[in-house]
Amino acid sequence: MSGPRHYCGVVGINAGHNVVADLQKALMIIQNRGQDSAGVSVFDGVVINTVKDAGLVQVALPKERIENIEGKVGIGHVRYATTGGKGAQNAQPMTLTTAFGMMALAHNGDLTNYAKLKTEYMAQGAVFLTDSDTELIINLLSRHMGQDQDPIKAIKAVMAEVDGAYALALMINGRMFGIRDPLGIRPLVIGKLDDGYMICSESSAIYALGGEIVRDVAPGEIIEVTQTEIKSYAPCNRCAYAHCFFEWVYFARPDSIMDEREVYEVRKNIGKVLAREHPADVDLVMPIPDSGRAHAIGFSIASGIPYEEGFMKNRLAGRTFIMPDQATREKAVSDKMIPIRSAVNGKRILIIDDSIVRGTTLKKLVSMLRDAGAKEVHVRVGSPPIIAPCFYGIDMKNREQFIANKHTVEEIREIIGADSLGYISIEGVVEAIGKPASDLCLACVNAKYPTKIEGEEHRYQTKLTDIQ
Repeated sequence: MSGPRHYCGVVGINAGHNVVADLQKALMIIQNRGQDSAGVSVFDGVVINTVKDAGLVQVALPKERIENIEGKVGIGHVRYATTGGKGAQNAQPMTLTTAFGMMALAHNGDLTNYAKLKTEYMAQGAVFLTDSDTELIINLLSRHMGQDQDPIKAIKAVMAEVDGAYALALMINGRMFGIRDPLGIRPLVIGKLDDGYMICSESSAIYALGGEIVRDVAPGEIIEVTQTEIKSYAPCNRCAYAHCFFEWVYFARPDSIMDEREVYEVRKNIGKVLAREHPADVDLVMPIPDSGRAHAIGFSIASGIPYEEGFMKNRLAGRTFIMPDQATREKAVSDKMIPIRSAVNGKRILIIDDSIVRGTTLKKLVSMLRDAGAKEVHVRVGSPPIIAPCFYGIDMKNREQFIANKHTVEEIREIIGADSLGYISIEGVVEAIGKPASDLCLACVNAKYPTKIEGEEHRYQTKLTDIQ
């Protein structure tokens, strides 16, 4: 996989039993969204107890640590660092003890006005112990709760101040809330359990706990999650949403359903559109595992070209996207992917990946296939060319890292050594998702942002100088 890294995942459960084990299981299911740290916070009837640490769920939340806490309401988080470093000090949930009790917060997303707000509040005497935007949110909640101790008013006040992407699981003493940003950039879904309710970044965790999907939290909606019901506080007036299209292309688990669209089906649709937009005369279609698998299946179905697994993946190998230099990344690719020679030798191969950022990984994979005897290697990509940074929680911050900003498609083809290269069009990926383009965030592929960001183009302005 040559694409970007995941962001974070949140879960919250309010049920008639001790939820600690269920929180841990749910976090294992959504660990695809973050592997830097993990944590859980549960309310035992008196206080909120938290266990969190750096590392994978099984490292951060070992049995000997979580068996000492219990509670029927709790939240959890898996993280990779976007705003804030990777250390344990930035692990979530974040907790705060106040005059009205304890709070715990888990956050998926990035605030675009974090630096501005933090500077303003530091000038007023506020103290910050981390460099995470989650700490800003919990501090703002504490400030607004201190006025009349009405959680809904406090949450609405914070939502009026912050800008950007957020899906929040929040506990205030033993009360649990779910909050989704007004544009719906980050996902959040409600599930029904046998003896309670839950919220989670992905529906797959709901199914894993034997529950059923109720619905998505609406963009801008605040919900209170109890054991017996979901209390909804109406979202802001309907506006054009900005669901992150990359959730369906790459980030989410294939078995998840997000905003009424199953991820696996969307990815197959992407492959079908690619077969129409960029057909190829080849002997077989194969994925770059694991993210390109459903794309390749869709391409095979639409084209009639046989599907084969052409790479054996070492699942214990590290992640190439975050490695510091090209030589290290190329060696890691060799350790992670090994061609199945009997499948590719003497064949004309078409490989499908979800996206291209630097192109380093694909260049190495194409070379490996040729070394394994492939006669031709053609490449298709399930995302349009990435040309702009993400400010909403994806680890793509610098235009200089995007190969598509420096080279034409033909030049990229030459760099990666492919016989042909085709990206899905923006119109094609919108068609595959099945939602209006106006309800999607496509900023990383069209450079038009759903929120106003200094120096960037807003999706509804006519020229860059229109930014106020």
